[in-house]
Amino acid sequence: MSSSIGSGPFGWKWYGGNRPPFAAEPGPGQESVWDYPRPPRMEPLDGEVVVRAGDLELARSRCAVRILETASPPTVYLPPSDVRTDWLEPGRGRSLCEWKGAASYWSLAAGPDRINEVGWSYPNPSQAYGGLRGFISFYPARVECRIDGELVRPQGGGFYGGWVTDRIAGPWKGDPGTGGW
Repeated sequence: MSSSIGSGPFGWKWYGGNRPPFAAEPGPGQESVWDYPRPPRMEPLDGEVVVRAGDLELARSRCAVRILETASPPTVYLPPSDVRTDWLEPGRGRSLCEWKGAASYWSLAAGPDRINEVGWSYPNPSQAYGGLRGFISFYPARVECRIDGELVRPQGGGFYGGWVTDRIAGPWKGDPGTGGW
């Protein structure tokens, strides 16, 4: 498959397979977001994920999965059995992923402060991503997320939910000027 298809601010130009000339070379123990496929791949995450909002531990899991998509940091999803779903209530947001389907959003309703749209899930994902049914991902910009103790940084742009760690090499979409990737 060709590494560049389409162009412009709304068309994807890169689909994995070959890295663009501006991609950083991954260092030891890193993987390049430019080696991730499009459509995305779902795979188990090897490690422990902890999600906190202040003093509240919202989730702890060794059974998380990650979604890997060209030009994006991995997005991590946790099984509902490892999430304090009793502290969550349906949020206002809705969105549609071309691959996974319609997303529903979750707000934190426990503790001293309500936090709107802390995460999302796919209640009825497409068949290819059926393994995500009920799993929940959290926005690292709104709650503290850690993988094996490393503090996750949020993906730029305000919309995307990628989990940025030292394990990935970029650059990745989300920041200004990356819409055509």
